[in-house]
Amino acid sequence: MSKICFLGAGSTVFAKNVLGDCMHVEALRDAMVALLDIDPERLSESERMVNNLNKTLGADMKIESYLAEDAEKAFKDANYVVNAIQVGGYEPCTVIDFEIPKKYGLRQTIGDTLGIGGIFRALRTIPVMLKYCEIIERIAPDALLLNYTNPMAMVTGAILKATSVRTVGLCHSVQVCAPQLCLMLELPDDDLQWKIAGINHQAWLLEVKRHGEDLYPEIKRRAELPEYRWKDTVRFEIMKRFGYYVTESSEHNAEYVPWFIKSKAPQLIDEFSIPLDEYPKRCIAQIEAWKYIRDELTSLDKPLSHERTHEYASYILEAIETGKPFTFGGNVLNYGLITNLPYKCCVEVMCVADRSGITPTYVGDLPVQCAALNRTNINVQEVTIEAVLKKKKEHIYQAAMLDPHTSAELTIDEIVHLCDDLIEAHGSWLPEFH
Repeated sequence: MSKICFLGAGSTVFAKNVLGDCMHVEALRDAMVALLDIDPERLSESERMVNNLNKTLGADMKIESYLAEDAEKAFKDANYVVNAIQVGGYEPCTVIDFEIPKKYGLRQTIGDTLGIGGIFRALRTIPVMLKYCEIIERIAPDALLLNYTNPMAMVTGAILKATSVRTVGLCHSVQVCAPQLCLMLELPDDDLQWKIAGINHQAWLLEVKRHGEDLYPEIKRRAELPEYRWKDTVRFEIMKRFGYYVTESSEHNAEYVPWFIKSKAPQLIDEFSIPLDEYPKRCIAQIEAWKYIRDELTSLDKPLSHERTHEYASYILEAIETGKPFTFGGNVLNYGLITNLPYKCCVEVMCVADRSGITPTYVGDLPVQCAALNRTNINVQEVTIEAVLKKKKEHIYQAAMLDPHTSAELTIDEIVHLCDDLIEAHGSWLPEFH
């Protein structure tokens, strides 16, 4: 019998997807499940939801709930840990990440992966995860940690560099990239073959074929047509200039580069359909929506249905439990996998799960221009991780100075003052930096 610990179980909808998926796997239907969260109310709601799902789907999982102070009990004997925490939540921390930079004229769209928002999300998230990993190292040293928490490359990279916990980072963008691109451009998406590699949220669709035929010429032709271009303007522009399509959305990629969100060229916001403050708007909408779906998900009186989703977690666990191989896009350290990206940075490559665990696949060189753009993001990721591990404030400043969007908008002094304001505003959500 396997044990799955879900860290951040108050993320009820996501817990439903991952654990509901596992209930569809014969080898996992009798698993022990430990739900772990800091919020007793959300934890209780998720527990009711999982129990309801367990009953409706006819699974036989044993469900237990634990608050953060009982993390050792939750992790004890765990085979798998799924991480979905959000340190600081929408309020106060996400609001801080967006509102203070605005005072300096620095605007963002999502702010959870790179940029000033991604840096500070990492600064408050990584220390929490390292504390949890200290417990995992003692209580469940053989457990596999599946990290879903952003900023993916920074959180996953820090865990892999600073702990012995077996870890792979999982994102939603790899498995849907090629099919969604074809759907967007009204191209058939059956029998697709594709190859993706790079870094999280900026991995490259290196090849895409249908029935063995290269689709890229037609993809690039259609992406220039007015009836399609508006659907994905930033990514289509990056593909036009760099030759390849990136995995994550236009609203994300607009803030990973210095060319689209510019105070001196405000017309670009409309030209490239850039949704400023998109993530806070989503948070507000999700908080409001929860009022209406809470009862549906948590009531024990209403049967709760669930079809298996495309989330990687259950397929990885099934592969490890049964030995049936499963290939997926995972975030791992770069031990020579992508040969023209920095050694031991966090890369996103295709991996194979089976009874032996997770095995990443070799890529070789990326196209030179693609690797060059990736390195501008990796610079920020590596220095931010160093800031946390060494508790050095100067590394926070350096990460922000190296950030493509931040450095394109602000002077060095403005960046330093902005970082100081953010450190002060976050208060105890951050560790002490010297």
